[in-house]
Amino acid sequence: MFRPEPFDIVIIVLIAFLIFGGASRIPETVRGIGKSVREFRLAMAGKESELKAADAKTDSTETPKSSS
Repeated sequence: MFRPEPFDIVIIVLIAFLIFGGASRIPETVRGIGKSVREFRLAMAGKESELKAADAKTDSTETPKSSS
C-alpha cells in the first residue's frame, strides 16, 4: 500500500498550486512567505534581547546570600 511521505505531499501541493493558482502568483506568494519569515526572525530576536536584558537586570538586583 502506498503511504505518502512528507516530501510527496509537498510535491503534490506544489503541483496543485501550479494548476489552480497559476505560475504568475508564485513570485507573489514566495515574497509574502519571505516577508513573514523575516518578520518572525526579527520578533524572535527582539524577544531574545528582552529576555537577556531582563535576566541581566534580575542578576544585578539580586543580593548575594551570606552563609552565616
